[in-house]
Amino acid sequence: MKKTILHCDLNSFFASVEIKHEPSLRGKPVAVCGAIEDRHGIVLAKTQEAKRFGVSTGEAIWQAKRKCRDLIIVSPHFELYEKYSVLAKEIYYRYTDQVESFGIDECWLDVTGSKRLFGDGVTIANTLREDMKNELGLTISVGVSFNKIFAKLGSDMKKPDATSIIPYESFKNIVWKMRVEEMMGIGRATKNKLNKHGIYTLGQLAQSSPEFCRKILGKPGEDIWCNANGYGSDIVARYNNYAPVKSVGRGNTFDHDLTSNEEVRAMLFFLSEDVALRLRNGSLLATKIQITVKNEELISHDFQAPLSFPSQSWAEIGEKAYEIFIKNFTWDKNVRSLTVRAIDLMPDNTPYQLDCFCDHKKREKTLTREITVDKIRQRYGLDSIETANLIYHRARSPAPGSQFDTLPKLQLW
Repeated sequence: MKKTILHCDLNSFFASVEIKHEPSLRGKPVAVCGAIEDRHGIVLAKTQEAKRFGVSTGEAIWQAKRKCRDLIIVSPHFELYEKYSVLAKEIYYRYTDQVESFGIDECWLDVTGSKRLFGDGVTIANTLREDMKNELGLTISVGVSFNKIFAKLGSDMKKPDATSIIPYESFKNIVWKMRVEEMMGIGRATKNKLNKHGIYTLGQLAQSSPEFCRKILGKPGEDIWCNANGYGSDIVARYNNYAPVKSVGRGNTFDHDLTSNEEVRAMLFFLSEDVALRLRNGSLLATKIQITVKNEELISHDFQAPLSFPSQSWAEIGEKAYEIFIKNFTWDKNVRSLTVRAIDLMPDNTPYQLDCFCDHKKREKTLTREITVDKIRQRYGLDSIETANLIYHRARSPAPGSQFDTLPKLQLW
């Protein structure tokens, strides 16, 4: 028996919450951004009115203003967004205990076992939309299908405040007409590879072969082919089940484009400090490091490489991140943002093979020093001690209010 899966997407979530708390903004082009005085103010969310002018998520405020001269900029209030996200999930839980989050504003629901109580998938979807409007003053778009991939495709088909269904019996007539990039898991790079081989629609993708997709896309190609053919996962996690952590990352968009290796190195170390702290707090070790580099044209590139030894040291993570950058990035464009991600994690009590040519005592001293810095910051404040190589680049650190937003009181090596 095919399952009934819903994908619920809160429409223009950040902007909708801001309008709820400031009703005078209703019906106007509004964008939720960071600080307007710098380029941390990229567009995080926008209203339908702003979208009609071509304002898009991820672009800088000045770019959005060029498209919409009367665009209203509001600052984000993440504590409010978290509150409404929790309230939305409480509404979902009335209909099923199988609610799986996909970001702060999206959830999958498996309502297969709820249909005898609440009606079929479309009925439940419409009821959820009314509940959300009446109780929270927000709207959702809901996709109804037999697996998670197609349910998300459905929620994207019609916005805002709509229910779209992709049934098993006729999914080919609906899905196979869509462009490949409309399906979850196909980004810009994958789209370009598929287009290069004459594949532009999901139907063309589905009618190729898994061997062909693996050849041009690697191992993920088989999964993408399966998704296009309707073989996507229909397993929705229960609300109190948590998947093991697979990666720990930190990214930042800078107030000025980075133009030199020196600037990039400083920022990679800055990001690595936070990644290492979270690894230690989670009792985890990283075995590989991945970096994402987004250039000034907002085109992203991902690179990764294994560490010599499993690590939770920011010095080792930062050095590896910089080594990956130097090896792979060509300076044809300046750097707009960077992300450092620790991947292929394992518990920090897992035994691993040492190397007699490595100075492990020095590694232990480095880690002890970093843990000491963590303790100082915990006791005296996050700005109480700083690595010297970041002082010169303070202007390119994250926006005010984030972890390291003030000048250091102490310098460390």
